[in-house]
Amino acid sequence: MHISDILRTKGTEVVMVPPDLLVRELLDVFKARNLGAVVVSVEDRVALGIVSERDVVRHLTDGPTTLDQPVHLIMTPADRMHTCTASDTVDSLAQLMTERRVRHIPVLDDDGLLAGIVSIGDVLKTRIGELTSERDELEAYVST
Repeated sequence: MHISDILRTKGTEVVMVPPDLLVRELLDVFKARNLGAVVVSVEDRVALGIVSERDVVRHLTDGPTTLDQPVHLIMTPADRMHTCTASDTVDSLAQLMTERRVRHIPVLDDDGLLAGIVSIGDVLKTRIGELTSERDELEAYVST
């Protein structure tokens, strides 16, 4: 199974925020949209970076002023951001997420533009679906 299969099911919407958005406002976006990460961008489909709940928590130890800083100061910039393509396999993405300890991976098209975003939950849902299907096929085979 490929990342394109996940995007076909979940859609390609990517929530983006501007780099000058305050961290305090970012938390409102996370809460309102029930998200764990968003892409930072000023141009449609061009990722400057990604910012997650983990980034916020890690920077809160810097002091309470973190909430009044722009997100670009705490985001993972594009040159350090892990990405994938729609043709990558779900298994390879699961391995990347596990090894790099990341929960959200932007999907880029051939031009390097955002084509979607995949979370660890999306990967797990897909893998569970695959395993359930395989189990059902094996049970059908054994019972015939």
